[in-house]
Amino acid sequence: MFAILPSWGMANAAATMVGQALGAGKPDRAEQAVWRAGRYNVAFLGGIGALFLAFAPLLVGAFTRDPEVGRHAIACLRIVSAGFLFYGYGMVLTSAFNGAGDTWTPTIINLFCFWLWEIPLAWLLSRRTGLGSNGAFLAVTIAFSTLALVSAIIFRKGRWKTRIL
Repeated sequence: MFAILPSWGMANAAATMVGQALGAGKPDRAEQAVWRAGRYNVAFLGGIGALFLAFAPLLVGAFTRDPEVGRHAIACLRIVSAGFLFYGYGMVLTSAFNGAGDTWTPTIINLFCFWLWEIPLAWLLSRRTGLGSNGAFLAVTIAFSTLALVSAIIFRKGRWKTRIL
């Protein structure tokens, strides 16, 4: 979580840019700002994810010497960081709704993606497919991807452009 904190900052900046642009009556500028912030966030989180993929054993080794814990932690770090590319866009898009004054859309998207989708999927993949703990880690990556896809579809519809309070 510590590694993705700067991404939250970029997402919050996108929300601010959306609010400013919509307040100025420039919805196209708001949309451009969101896609640009999303690209920057994907580049940042993609770089972090690549570092996590490459250096997972070294990073995990700084926290534990237990081989069983290390095995699970390395797998988790690698599988979850593969979803960072999607999460980079997803967090910017959901923040953009907030910046437009539409707080219900990101609430519903997050409720669906992380509570109603990720948690049952983690149980299913870890218990019913033979993936074990890797199934739970994979569910996180799938939820990140779902968040980005659902947010992009709703964002492209453009209703958020008229929701500012």
